[in-house]
Amino acid sequence: MVVMSMALRCGGRGARLGAAGLLTLAALAGTGAANSAAAAPQALPAGCSGTSPITCRYAVAPGNYDVTVSIGGASAGQTEMWAEARRLMLPATRTAAGAVATYSFTINVRQPEGQPTGQGGTGNPGLDLRFTGSGPQVSAVSVKPASQPLVAYLAGDSTVCDQPTAPYTGWGQMITPSVRPGAVIANYGDSGESSGSFLSNSALFPALLAKVRANDPVFIQFGHNDKQTSASAYRNNLTTMISRVRAQGGVPVLVTPPVRRLFDGNRLTPTALHVNGVNVNLPAEMRAVGTAQRVPVIDLTARSKALVESLGPSASAQLFLRSSADGVTDNTHFSQYGATQMGGLLLQSIREQNLPLATHLR
Repeated sequence: MVVMSMALRCGGRGARLGAAGLLTLAALAGTGAANSAAAAPQALPAGCSGTSPITCRYAVAPGNYDVTVSIGGASAGQTEMWAEARRLMLPATRTAAGAVATYSFTINVRQPEGQPTGQGGTGNPGLDLRFTGSGPQVSAVSVKPASQPLVAYLAGDSTVCDQPTAPYTGWGQMITPSVRPGAVIANYGDSGESSGSFLSNSALFPALLAKVRANDPVFIQFGHNDKQTSASAYRNNLTTMISRVRAQGGVPVLVTPPVRRLFDGNRLTPTALHVNGVNVNLPAEMRAVGTAQRVPVIDLTARSKALVESLGPSASAQLFLRSSADGVTDNTHFSQYGATQMGGLLLQSIREQNLPLATHLR
């Protein structure tokens, strides 16, 4: 069944999704309510079609929605749930025959549904849900407008954004399973953006800023595309974002950029660590801005450096894109596994620093 307070419509979707989710269910422990299902097979909820995957589409306006789904049925199954442009909501979850488990989320709906400039496609208007896995099952969906959730905004580049097409995956689309209902991720990351281009593009920072309310955190990560940005320009761009977020009542949080996989022996190169083409150490500049402006800093550069160097030149390849597994070699962009690991480092720091989103994490 489906329960909604607005009109429904059905439809298919052609967006391609990546490989099976690599998050464990530990983050969702205690949120699924299991019960016995009827022996007879259940029909799909209204708005849903297909078998593997099962696609559900709801004609809702842009905004934030509380979504509750029940998975499982008469036969055993394994189900993942994705929303909009490849945002993982529920990692691969097994249900025994005759069992149903119920999970709740708050989901941000935008148009375009992925990258704000429409790179990779704009998706479909309304809310799209996609249930994948080796035996996906969905027996009920409830969708209703969320009542003033905490919104965590992401400002960043292609390593952050909702990548519409596998194997490319941003860490922003893999932290969503860890957020409890009542809070939501709004990912305004966009491929190819520098701190300056993001600030000036009306579809990016100005659009994000217009929606920020009191106490909403805004996570700001730039560096990959600031290849020729001077130290003063980089600092000014970050300071401008900080001051404008604060003027809206939001809470700015700086995130130093994750490393590239570029080794010299067993150590990452300066380029990997975001010393740019005009010899600016971008993470160091961001940390300095954080100190000067009294803004929390998540040092994802240092955390990802420790992870990548601990794995070494060979094993660290699994975090990025490999020709053997992904059909492309790319030492900047993440595989789904790598994006999950980077997102985990970010979430760990949010908890350690007790940032505004921390109390809303599973």
